[in-house]
Order: sequence, then structure tokens, then C-alpha cells
Amino acid sequence: MEQKKFDLNSFIGMILLGGILLWWMNTSKPEETKDTSNKTEQVVDSTKNTNNTVTENKPVFENDSLKQVAITNQLGAFAKSAINGAEGTLVLENEVVRLVINNKGGQIIEAQVKNYKTYDSLPLYLIKDKNASFNINFGTTDNRILNTKDLFFEPSVTKNGENQVVSMKLKVSDTQFLEYRYEMKPNEYMVDFAVRSQGLSNVINSSNPINLDWSLDGYRHEKSMRTENTMYTYYYYKAEEEVDYINAGNSEVLNDLDWVAYKQHFFTSNLLSDTPFTNATITSTDLVKNEDIDTVFTKRFELKTPLALTNGELNYNMKWFYGPSDYNLLKTYEGTDLGESADLGWGIFGFLNRTIFYPVFNMLKGLLSNYGLIIILMTIVVRILMSPLVYKSYVSSAKMKVIRPELTALNEKYPGKENAMKRQQETMAIQRKAGVSMMSGCIPAILQMPIFFALFKFFPTNLDLRQESFLWANDLSSYDTIFTLPFKIPFYGDHVSLFPILASIAIFFYMKMNQSQQANMQAPPQEGMPDMSKMMKYMIYFSPIMMLFFFNNYASSLSLYYFISNLLTIAIMLVIKNYVIDEDKIHAQIEENKKKPKKTSKFRQRIDAAMKQAQEQQAKQQKKK
Repeated sequence: MEQKKFDLNSFIGMILLGGILLWWMNTSKPEETKDTSNKTEQVVDSTKNTNNTVTENKPVFENDSLKQVAITNQLGAFAKSAINGAEGTLVLENEVVRLVINNKGGQIIEAQVKNYKTYDSLPLYLIKDKNASFNINFGTTDNRILNTKDLFFEPSVTKNGENQVVSMKLKVSDTQFLEYRYEMKPNEYMVDFAVRSQGLSNVINSSNPINLDWSLDGYRHEKSMRTENTMYTYYYYKAEEEVDYINAGNSEVLNDLDWVAYKQHFFTSNLLSDTPFTNATITSTDLVKNEDIDTVFTKRFELKTPLALTNGELNYNMKWFYGPSDYNLLKTYEGTDLGESADLGWGIFGFLNRTIFYPVFNMLKGLLSNYGLIIILMTIVVRILMSPLVYKSYVSSAKMKVIRPELTALNEKYPGKENAMKRQQETMAIQRKAGVSMMSGCIPAILQMPIFFALFKFFPTNLDLRQESFLWANDLSSYDTIFTLPFKIPFYGDHVSLFPILASIAIFFYMKMNQSQQANMQAPPQEGMPDMSKMMKYMIYFSPIMMLFFFNNYASSLSLYYFISNLLTIAIMLVIKNYVIDEDKIHAQIEENKKKPKKTSKFRQRIDAAMKQAQEQQAKQQKKK
């Protein structure tokens, strides 16, 4: 076989072809630019006078005519925003809050409350890692449906005096755009936010609904998942001049909606609007499936509302609030009623907290820095104010003790069911002559109930107590732990809290002391009627156990209050019993009262007449038998 010889001409030709191919490949690459389609992160800090800018090249779209045609077909008049848009974020920051705003969607993608930490000492975020979305859905005159969250806004930064202003514009052209305008003041949680359009009356289709959607998954921030999620995380709103809330799993359609508050125990994310939303749908969904399993989110909050055009344009002045749910702070925003979202209780309970307990607490806070001592002093103030009711109850008890022998004799004089009406009538006559009312012992206890329930709301929702330590409790807004159990007890938990134990012991001794007083208040047991003294014996043991279980997972500040309150009540009762009440004087006063003629009110006359008539009917029935 003939061997093929080396062809020098072919070899040179291959080298030349390879060189031409390499030259063509290099010259066909698009020219790199240094200044177009940038990813920009700007930091705007209203505590400083300088802006820091970091720039990286990251084009959203390559200079590809086919892609530009596809984008134009998809977005129509707003294609320019996608073609020229740049990936990037801008940081708006002052002393108390830090907001990160994304060019894509022009929306807030991070909201950090700066001076607070989570229960595990991490930075506290209300928005982060795509847990929130703000979007406006609208139609265009060329029959396209667009979402602002998918489109790129062009950012710019200016100043309005000391305020930092960020403008995000979704442009059709330099004179036609949709703008989100943020204005942040120094040392302020509330951020002005405007949504307005310019020159879009011929671009936005007014016959299509324009819908605003704002949703947020609430992060867990507190130690007790059960307390944070089930007791204090609500969806608050103000509609038609009324503030109300909805529970998880519910949805409502509202008109004249002024604001919504995504409240998470101690922190809240709020949207306020000068132009009330109509036909707005708000929804709250519980994301906690099992409280025994650690989770990131607690609830999902959603707002869906249509926006109205004015002369073909959007024009809404709003406000964002990302910060603490602090009553002292929220009440300063006059005309908004945001203070009602601080969850101080409804009716008389909220009234007591707003008009008595917060002013007293704030006064003591100005004098002391230790919140445990503030709670103790506040408890002393409350118990001193309530001591006249305790005294009134003890006086009634002493009077009943004095007339008890007469009531016992009355039972012996009128035995049996057939004399029940007559026995009751004579009992009331003896009590009336002695100046004793059976209700006099109940009224003090009834009057103390609103205070009990008001403080039940006051301490666990008071932001000042959050992560404040006292003795062995490292957080007065949550439960204290002296021992962690290797198992979980139903309704009790997997830990042992000391303050609820002390409070339960104190309430046991208080009820033990109170037992003899209540026994004096009761008339001798009558035939056919239950003996209340036996029920009270059971309650002496049942109430402390119930308190021990219930408060083991509750705020240690509340258990501390009840512990000190019961100790003080016991001390006040001992002082009244041993140094104030004189039974001999009371007996003498009763005997003196019996001698005085008693005026009978018309109401009492009607009761006596009714009882007499019932007694006569009972006698007739017995004769027939």
C-alpha cells in the first residue's frame, strides 16, 4: 500500500482557516459596557448627611433584538421598564427602622426594627426573605394585564429638608410613569408612602379593575409560641370610624377602610391611607399547625382592595408603619386610633388600662429603672386603692357573724319546705333591721373583677417589659423557667415556672383566710338548699391548681403581680381583722339600728307584697293536700 505523503499546502491552509475562525469568533462578541444596566444598591441613612453607593454590572437583558421584541409583545407600553431596568435595592434607614426597597416591584423587601431583638437575640425583621408582597394589578388599553411586582422601577434619591425621599418610577417615558414615593423622617417609624401616576390616562384601561394586594407571613419573635400566636396576634383594622379585629381563619369585606394592622404580639406592620379603601377584603390565616413544633411563621395576613382612578390617574397618599405595638407610641398618631390596636382589652378593661394603669406605670417608670420593682410598686398602689372594698367586705362579714345566731334560730322556728317562703321573709327582715345586705359581700368582689381582667391584658402586652429581667426571670413578658422537664405535661408544658408556684401558694392562703369570712356572710344552710361551704372547700384547692397550670406558660410579670397582690391582700385582711374591726361595737350598732324605725322603699314594699302573696298561695296549696 502506498503511504500518504505529508501535504505542506494543506497544513498551511488549515492553519489559516483556524486563524480566520478565531478572529471571527472574537469580533462577533457584543461590546462590553461599563456604565449601562447596572445593579445598584444605595444606602440612604436619615441619621447622616452622606449617601453610600455600591455599583455592580448586571444587565437584566442582553442587547438582543429578539428578546426586546418578545418583551415589547408581552408588556406593551411598559416594555421600556423591563429592557432598561436594573436589578438592585435601595436602603432607607434612620435611628429606629431600616427598609430595603427593591427596584423590581418598587416594594419593600426588608423591614428591620433596629432597637429590638428576637427571643433568641437575632435582629428583628418584620419583612425578609420574600415573606411579604405588595402588588398593583392593572389592565392596559392594549388589553394586557400587568403586575407591578414583576416590573422594574427606576430609583432616585432626594431630600426634603431633613427627610430622605426615595422615588421609584415605573416608566413608559420620562413624562409617563407610575410612581411609588417613600419619605422617611429622622427617628420615626411612620414612613410616608404615595402611589400616583402621571400621563397614564391613555395607557391604563379604566374599564378594568385596578387591584392592590398586600400580604405578609408573620415571623415568630417571642419565646412562647402559644402566647404569641393564639392570644396576641390579630388582624386589626379601622373601617367606618370603628376599630375592630378578626381572628385567624376568618375573612371580611369592608368599606371605608382607613388602615390595617398586621399585629404580631409586640410588633406590627401597618398600611394607612388618606383615601379610604372600599370593598376591601382582609383575611387572616393561622400558619401554626402544631404548637409543639418550632416554626418560622405564625399567621398570614392579606389585604385585597380595588383602587379608584381620579381623572384617569392614580393618586393615593398612604403611610407605612413597621415598628413596635407600643400603646404609648401608637396613641401619639392623632386622628388614626392606632392606639386601639395595642390590645388593652375591650370596654371597661381597656378604659382602666388607658386611664389608670398606663399613667401609673409610666409615672413609676420615670422614677425607677428596674421593671420588677415597678410592678411591685404598682401592685402596692392598686391594693391600697382597693383596700376600702376589702374593708367593706370585712364589715359585712362581721355584721353577718353577729346576727348569725338569730338566723339559726329562725331556721329552727320555721323548719321544712312548707315554711321556706316565711323563713326567707323573716330572714330579710332581720337583715334589714341590722343594716346588713347579702349583696354587700358580693359587690366588692364584683368591683375587683374588672381590675383583674384589665391587668390580665396590661402586663402581657406591655412592650416595656419585653426582655426585661427580674430575679430569676430573664423576660418579664414571657414565662420564667427554673427547671426544664424531659417530657411535656398536658396544659402545663415542658418547664417549671417559679412565679406561678408562688402565686398559687399565696392565693391558697388568701382563700383559706377568706373562707371563714365567707362562711360568716352565708346564712345558715336551709333544708333543700345546697351547702355553699362545701363548694368553697373544693375551690380552695381547685383555684390554686388551675392558676398553676394556666400561668405556667404566661407572662412572668402577671404571675409576679398576682403573687404580690395576694400577699398584700392577706396583710390588709390581717390588719383590718385585728386592728380595725371591733365586733362588740358592730353588735351595739346593730342593736341600735333595730330600735330605729326603718323606712321601706317602694321597691322593697313591692317585693314584700309579692313574697306575702306567694306565701298565701303556698298555704292554700298545702290545705288542699
